[in-house]
Amino acid sequence: MSSPVKNWHAVRKKLLGDEIITMKYTLRYFASLADQAGCAEETWETALSEPRALYAELRARHGFTLDASRLRVAVNGEFADWHLALADGDEIVFLPPVSGG
Repeated sequence: MSSPVKNWHAVRKKLLGDEIITMKYTLRYFASLADQAGCAEETWETALSEPRALYAELRARHGFTLDASRLRVAVNGEFADWHLALADGDEIVFLPPVSGG
């Protein structure tokens, strides 16, 4: 079964005739996010190009319980702003708060 997001892109393309450009990202999750996603890493293809929007899409897919305001995001090994423009092939890491001792 196709994801609702991919179906939306197909409908939009058919109705508007515009080309939907997607990018492929490598996503890494730690701690509770990895538990909820059921994996520590995945490849994701989407038309979204900002970490905040990408996290919202992933949150809906995986059922992440943490709001983006509680996370840090890193892109290609460096902490980044949630509104950074992403590029095809970027590695995005969503970092939840970690406690321990």
